Amino acid sequence: MEYFLGLCPLMILRLYSSLVNLKGGYDSGSVKIFTARKLKSQLACSITFNRVDDLQKPIENPGNINWESYARGAVYALQNSGYDLRKGIIGYISGVKGLDSSGLSSSAAVGIAYLLALENVNDLVLSPVDNIQLDKSIENKYLGLENGILDPSAILLSRYGYLTFMDCKTASPSYAYFSELSKSQQPQGQLPFKILLAFSGLQHNLPKSRGYNTRVFECKEAARALLCVLGCEDAPILRNVDPGVYEAQKCILDENLARRAEHYFSEMKRVVKGRDAWARGNLQEFGQLVSASGRSSIVNYECGSKEMIQLHEILLKAPSVLGARFSGAGFRGCCLAIVDSEHAEEAAAYVRAEYEKVQPDLVSKIPADRRVLVCEPGDSARVILPDHDRHAGV
Repeated sequence: MEYFLGLCPLMILRLYSSLVNLKGGYDSGSVKIFTARKLKSQLACSITFNRVDDLQKPIENPGNINWESYARGAVYALQNSGYDLRKGIIGYISGVKGLDSSGLSSSAAVGIAYLLALENVNDLVLSPVDNIQLDKSIENKYLGLENGILDPSAILLSRYGYLTFMDCKTASPSYAYFSELSKSQQPQGQLPFKILLAFSGLQHNLPKSRGYNTRVFECKEAARALLCVLGCEDAPILRNVDPGVYEAQKCILDENLARRAEHYFSEMKRVVKGRDAWARGNLQEFGQLVSASGRSSIVNYECGSKEMIQLHEILLKAPSVLGARFSGAGFRGCCLAIVDSEHAEEAAAYVRAEYEKVQPDLVSKIPADRRVLVCEPGDSARVILPDHDRHAGV
């Protein structure tokens, strides 16, 4: 079976055997979300949420966060942006237990799915940029996770055959077309590479943990120290530090903050080089930059775990793999790799076998057909209406 990694809710959720199916137009304003998991042919459902006109308040206890929270968060974000919600939805999310919270932007995908569904049934027309900021509001203000706009930007702005180059400070995207494709529209499946997703068997719910927010805090502290040297009162984010200033002043940072800053500034360089390599169609160089990013994530950003690092190393040794790194925040979840399309299945089989040798217990908990997936890029998130709704003009 072929999987498409389009970084959109429908496609991302399919990576762990799921989709979001929505029925809209409930004038009572009720929202019912069925969280369904199919495990050994058994389907367990829970019904959550009530009304879209109930005022939502941010979650105070991260331990209470679950997938229902993102529906509430979507209502919260729309309410706080002044949108009038009069109609609710009935929907369900189904998935294979153990593959959610696996570093596939699943939280951003689910948040955006709820936003798009609520907007659709309430006849709200919002731009992708609007929804990027709304999803950021779900994560930052409702759930308390200090992340940025990278995930929702990838989900809402992706184009097949293009690399999305996102300036997260200005929220302005640009695109680099892969040079080995003609400019005419190509059917999906024509790119010379595939994406391998290899699951570690470890899950990590970012809002419930401190690792991610700690890294954000450390980056802010590094920026604060560097800007202080200049007497600058700009917001303490590393993007506000000139790279030349960093090179000249990085000696003032303590060892821990120095590693965080080095990851950031080296990653910025890799992004620019990666865009250029992609535009030239140089997959070898692009893959090397992906691998360098993975190494920096381990050494400088210090994310991952023993198991994740083992999986990462196995991917780098797999036949015809061009580059590999952690997916998502990298603390748990999965690793991804760029692989030559003609040898993708061979590489996947190698990774499955080798990782099972070093982590048999973890692997035994992952469904056999989900341990390593062979994927292709896809397009951005969109609402797909049932045929009868489409014909009725809904």
